[in-house]
Amino acid sequence: MASIDHLRDLGVRAGADGGELRVWSANASAIEACIFDLEDADRVVATAPLQRDAHDVWSVRHPLLTTGACYSLRVRGEGARFDERQDLLDPYARGLVRNSGGQWRSYVQDESFDWGGAQKPRIPLDHTVIYEAHAKGISKLNPAVPEEFRGTYAGLAHESAIAQLKELGVTTIQLLPVHQSVSEERLTKLGFRNYWGYNTLSYFAPHLEYASAAAQAAGPAAVLREFKGMVKLLHEAGLEVILDVVYNHTSEEGPGGPTTSFRGIDDASYYRQSPDGTYIDVTGCGNSLNTSVPAVQRLILDSLRYWANEVQVDGFRFDLAATLGRGASHEFDPEHPLLKSIVEDPALQGVKMIAEPWDVGAGGWQTGNFPLGWLEWNDGYRDRMRDFWLSDIAAERAHGAASQGIGSMTRRFAGSAHVFSEQRGPLASVNFITAHDGFTMADLTSYNRKHNLGNGEFNRDGTDNNHSFNHGWEGPSDDPTITTCRRKAMRNLLGTLLLSAGIPMITAGDEFGRSQRGNNNAYCHDDELSWLPWEHEDWQRDLFEISQRLLRLRRENPALRPVRFGRLGETVPSASEMHWYNAAGQEMSIEDWDSPRQRISQYIAASTPEVEEFNRILLIVQGRESEETVTLPRHDGVETYTLLWDSALDITGPDVHAPGDALRMAPTSMQLFRAD
Repeated sequence: MASIDHLRDLGVRAGADGGELRVWSANASAIEACIFDLEDADRVVATAPLQRDAHDVWSVRHPLLTTGACYSLRVRGEGARFDERQDLLDPYARGLVRNSGGQWRSYVQDESFDWGGAQKPRIPLDHTVIYEAHAKGISKLNPAVPEEFRGTYAGLAHESAIAQLKELGVTTIQLLPVHQSVSEERLTKLGFRNYWGYNTLSYFAPHLEYASAAAQAAGPAAVLREFKGMVKLLHEAGLEVILDVVYNHTSEEGPGGPTTSFRGIDDASYYRQSPDGTYIDVTGCGNSLNTSVPAVQRLILDSLRYWANEVQVDGFRFDLAATLGRGASHEFDPEHPLLKSIVEDPALQGVKMIAEPWDVGAGGWQTGNFPLGWLEWNDGYRDRMRDFWLSDIAAERAHGAASQGIGSMTRRFAGSAHVFSEQRGPLASVNFITAHDGFTMADLTSYNRKHNLGNGEFNRDGTDNNHSFNHGWEGPSDDPTITTCRRKAMRNLLGTLLLSAGIPMITAGDEFGRSQRGNNNAYCHDDELSWLPWEHEDWQRDLFEISQRLLRLRRENPALRPVRFGRLGETVPSASEMHWYNAAGQEMSIEDWDSPRQRISQYIAASTPEVEEFNRILLIVQGRESEETVTLPRHDGVETYTLLWDSALDITGPDVHAPGDALRMAPTSMQLFRAD
């Protein structure tokens, strides 16, 4: 993006003799920096006017802009949204403090840190397994963490938490937003707080409240050091760190919301608006950043560079990423310069970039349409897998037949080639069954309806489109028939997720069946409903062990992890050769794919290795609520099938079969074999 190089070095660059502050605004008529006493963020000790250059960059040098200084901006201009009396945050401030009245001040950050040689793990995409978690919630209830570190960055990186992640077998922890955020004014009035953090105040400062009390008391430099220390320890353990980032909107909300930064600096440039100044909100959060403006593009790129290089994080998940790809006409463009620059920027090479590929504006659903280099959350995968193991089973019980056959499920299982181009391949798909937003996996199997009364919105919030099934009783049950079905459904969902082509994402707690009591929008619950429990019942420990086993089987069988899509009649390197058989061991017919009464498929995948040994597997999916007979297929080169996992039972020893053998498969179950 050579056209915006004049926007370099925005924010403060400090030295021993002071520093330079640079701010962009196209519509301001004057900007003044206010510098506060080092010991009192209420008392202004100096003011300095900024000078404007030909590119609308305003700058000033001042001897008091040294490390540890607090400052604000006061901006004058034409229009109701300028108010020179307001103290505004520098959009590039790398630290924040609050004064005695709770107002935020920008802080000149001390970024010194000894990384001690720690390196990014750089996990290959085909080996990546993402674990989505909350920076506070993951350790808040962990009894092994000293009390003063529970719910903090330090608690997340405690040896017990790292050991749990390594024991499970995930490679990459994806944190819900850790940029400094605040709660919405509406939520605060209701007595709630925004626990998830999708309401960003600053794109460069880490969230203060996730640091230990000692770090908070010591100031923003100590908070940043604790964050970097967390990254360092996770990297030393071989674990990657991905940040969930919210560049689509800010915490300034709608035009009547708080003015803290962008709105007071240059509202007309930073936010999408119609010619009369009406906000164009494609995020549902009151405002949308205008990424057709080069300065906004540069802000986002600079923030990414900072976190990826100075803080050493390994990747980013972009909330409502379709908003970032909207141009001046507010329509999504897959060739948008920002989307291209994020994956082409030399300073961001090797960094994983994951899109939530939709927003709530017109034309906002864009799954599969992001440029080469982007990974995407695959919502079609999520919905179809839930349907296959839950909604379709409910329909079969109610009407005698499921609503769909197995074909739609299997094409998503095999990498969603109908969604992602051949050039992008199966690893463009981030597969998930659940996420922070929605039911947990346990609740998918236990509730037909959301139960969000505790959110204070009369159960109006949260989606009604859950694709869930309670198996005959709404909520907790002691009926062994119901609990047995629910737990098998969870095993099937986990098995599907962890054995599919693509990159799997596990939501923290699903590996042991965590429940949110039917709340599918727990964003405002900073309590035990959302925090990760560390005490588990026997069945939960069993589910954790099954999750471990599935992750181990994924690592050990490269046929489950194709890098590329195969082509019929060709041998494509690192693209598993796939063959599909019906219950009788014959090649699948159209009826086998489409009939709601069939719902059985046998899937043989053989790797075409470049760096790993040859591997071949057979996976059988049985989607009927009746016991079915399956004849193992006769396939060239296969002499034996060795059972590796059965979702209906615990394996106690080798179980070897020959092609042509007839197996009895339990209702709604999966079996994975090594095919030799």
